[in-house]
Amino acid sequence: MTIRTYCWAIVDAMREEMERDKNVFLIGEDVAAAGGAFGASRGLHKAFGPLRVRDTPISEEVIVGLAVGAAMTGKRPVVEIMFMDFFGLCLDQIANQAAKMHYLYNGAFPMPMVIRTSVAVEMGIGPHHSQMLESWVGHVPGLKVVMPTTPRDAKGLLKAAIRDNNPVIFIEHLGLHRIKEEIDEDEDLVIPLGKADIKRVGRDVTVVATGLMVQKSLDAGAELAKEGIEIEVIDPRTISPLDMDTIAASVRKTNRALVVTSAHKPFGFGSEVAAEIMDRAFYDLDVPVRRLTPPFTPQPFGRGFEQFLHPDATRIAANVREMLA
Repeated sequence: MTIRTYCWAIVDAMREEMERDKNVFLIGEDVAAAGGAFGASRGLHKAFGPLRVRDTPISEEVIVGLAVGAAMTGKRPVVEIMFMDFFGLCLDQIANQAAKMHYLYNGAFPMPMVIRTSVAVEMGIGPHHSQMLESWVGHVPGLKVVMPTTPRDAKGLLKAAIRDNNPVIFIEHLGLHRIKEEIDEDEDLVIPLGKADIKRVGRDVTVVATGLMVQKSLDAGAELAKEGIEIEVIDPRTISPLDMDTIAASVRKTNRALVVTSAHKPFGFGSEVAAEIMDRAFYDLDVPVRRLTPPFTPQPFGRGFEQFLHPDATRIAANVREMLA
């Protein structure tokens, strides 16, 4: 077993898959000699050379378009788009080309490509780099959307994404890059897409959380346990396809559901989960489903704003208490 950070788990996953399959290659801004804007491709340029780890111009539409064409020829591109906020620049290639190619050509073209991207919610770097936009891509048929929250999940899900024959959006939260976990280096760690993980077993309230909110929910769970309250924390890991079977089974057990995300409430991922719970487990609910999200406003500059903008362990615990009152 080796202790790896979330960031190094990403590097390990790409290295192992590039060693395993010569058709896997990495493209993006500063991914080569610089080792990635956030260090998530360190050493890959030296190991595999400039043909398989290639810097690109600052042109997101061209980067993703190149990957679509490469995937059509049998390659397995891994694209890095530095921030998810920049998806507006390449959304046509993502939503109208990559997502639809297999369907439009009646299965003639698989689309084995991964778009890795970062989000920086709660890191104080302003409105152009701090948006949780998973609902943009989760709404598009033909795309798979993954959001790991632990180093082990990051490695196993990225390896599965690279091996998948569909376009996968892989969302990495920069606030998680330095967290550590033991990972067995000898294991070919592949975690199936579309399977949620129960991070904490409980009986009183089901808390569905994504991104940074998973750890905050676990912190809330530890605090509530001192009061005899046991919450069950579920990390979907894959946004699309969404494992509603695991979520619904938990709600049927606890009879209460709280959805906690860093995305805005209107039309967001939390709204989808809440609606699905109402469809599948309405008669098992003792109280209405709750959503805990930031306010519907752009993210300001400065890290001090997180305390009143974003859910934290204290707010999560308070909502749980209210649901049990």
